[in-house]
Amino acid sequence: MPMNYAKTALLLAALTAIFVAMGALVGGRSGLMVAFVVALVMNIVSLWKSDTMVLKMFKAQEVDRSTAPDLVDLVHQLAQRAELPPPRVYILNNPQPNAFATGRSPSRSAVAVSTGLMETLDREELAGVIAHELAHIKNRDTLTMAVAATIGGAVSMFAQYLQIGAIFGSGRNDDRGMGMIGTLAAMILAPLAAMMVQMSISRSREYAADRMGAMIVGNPLWLASALQKINAKARQIINRRAEEIPAAAHMFIINPLNGRGIDSMFSTHPNVDNRIAELEELAREMGVAGTLSADAGSPSSSEDGTDPAASPGESGAPRDVWIAGQSHGRPRRPWG
Repeated sequence: MPMNYAKTALLLAALTAIFVAMGALVGGRSGLMVAFVVALVMNIVSLWKSDTMVLKMFKAQEVDRSTAPDLVDLVHQLAQRAELPPPRVYILNNPQPNAFATGRSPSRSAVAVSTGLMETLDREELAGVIAHELAHIKNRDTLTMAVAATIGGAVSMFAQYLQIGAIFGSGRNDDRGMGMIGTLAAMILAPLAAMMVQMSISRSREYAADRMGAMIVGNPLWLASALQKINAKARQIINRRAEEIPAAAHMFIINPLNGRGIDSMFSTHPNVDNRIAELEELAREMGVAGTLSADAGSPSSSEDGTDPAASPGESGAPRDVWIAGQSHGRPRRPWG
């Protein structure tokens, strides 16, 4: 835990330095001071409200047992296995299969899954994905990831603002800053620097969360199968909201960006094939039988046919997903 707090502090310092440098390049000493004050406020807000801000960024809708009972029960049962307080549960009305977790501490955490994810995965695969997100919460990665998304997003927005100003404003070059040269430098270098800082905290965390999530759910092949399916389908569906906020891409279990332009050069996620290989190796270490089919299906067999996250007495056809009183259709296999 202390190490994660230290990493969060270093991340805040790095992103703050980038933001302040942008202000100095554009506005000289006065720009530096304004940027410093703004960054200070952002740091305070992001530490305490980053989870709420990220959920609002993606228009996530909170659900409970009255609106999405099967999903909420599954999340809470897996949280109990992970020895975590039950997190809040959110649904993203998005066809791209994906998920993320957020929150500054396990007691103030949330798990968000997309409608596309529930339509794509079966119950075991969905449990594997949720367990991965719970592992991020247990490892206290969520604070660092949310802070990076919030401040990194601010850096990107600042760069976009400068781009608009460069197009429609004047290219002055006076003693307050480097004028047009500083503006161009801030537009190009600052978002790249922020992205590289985010990359440095994301890749190793994904491997660790994969491993812990597999231990929580009891079968690494469930998550491996889910990653294979999600990656194949996510590449075919553009997540427009994520494309608008690329600074938050590292929060998702699979990179939500479609790989166009600069994002393909600076991926925030490790290679999916490598993640699957690590999970298959873990399955062998755990003595879990079964293989991953080539067509991204579920593992062909397992050592234990029981569902560790199943609710006692649950049976029958899966229910529709209800959000804010509206049915979003019956998922193909998330709980059946």
